[in-house]
Amino acid sequence: MAAINTGNLLNTPSHPPTPKTGDPLLVIEDVSKVYPTPTGSYTVLTGVNLTVHAGDFICLIGHSGCGKSTLLNMVAGFSSPTHGEVRLKKQLITEPGPDRMMVFQNYALLPWLSAFDNVYLGVDSVYPHKTQAQKRAIVREYLEMVGLTDSVDKRPSQLSGGMKQRVAIARALSIRPEILILDEPFGALDAITKEELQEELLKIWRESKVTVLMITHDIDEALFLADRIVMMTNGPAAHIGEIIDIPFSRPRNRAQIMENPQYYELRNYALDFLYRRYAHDDAE
Repeated sequence: MAAINTGNLLNTPSHPPTPKTGDPLLVIEDVSKVYPTPTGSYTVLTGVNLTVHAGDFICLIGHSGCGKSTLLNMVAGFSSPTHGEVRLKKQLITEPGPDRMMVFQNYALLPWLSAFDNVYLGVDSVYPHKTQAQKRAIVREYLEMVGLTDSVDKRPSQLSGGMKQRVAIARALSIRPEILILDEPFGALDAITKEELQEELLKIWRESKVTVLMITHDIDEALFLADRIVMMTNGPAAHIGEIIDIPFSRPRNRAQIMENPQYYELRNYALDFLYRRYAHDDAE
């Protein structure tokens, strides 16, 4: 699927990212997902192709039911494609692994454990041969990275929603995955907390150099965070409709981006894709 040339799309000059060379980190090739039902086969995804290089920040957007989570679940190894292949470093993905970690909207923390112990649980399972001191140092490093040094002993019930999501991100990053998969991680948060965590996520991404695949329904969030926005068509039988290269340089300043005419051109283009060309038919 070719990306949109933002220079052609916009009235102002564009500076798209330099094309990446070398072998891709992740390849999704001709992927389809079909589920059997009592009334016959139901095709969720069909003919999905996507190439991701190390260090990319990719946002997927689309209406509910377009297969975004299904696609990333196949990258995570939680399910397998009916047709096609998902490959990481040329190796077929057939099961979950510590090289891919997922962060969910609902945090998925164990309520009886402290923030420290929630992160330690993951580190301990992935690094059984490290000493306890080494594992505890890793936990402290990543809790500090997400700004929770003063809350390590608190349980989830004592943390705000934003703090819980920071713990979930620290847990995912602490095992040093190659791909961080985010399924609407900020969807349940208030606007101010969401913006704070978006800034924090970009900082972590720059420092850790992890590759990010993120699902969001928020076009503004995708424009601020992503290198590329992958726009999905409606389901059933959803596929990648278009891919937009985001031309804004990094590091990004939210205020400066929102003053840029390109921002509104891209935002309106994405809105048109979602709400006119691929709007849901309420009569169905």
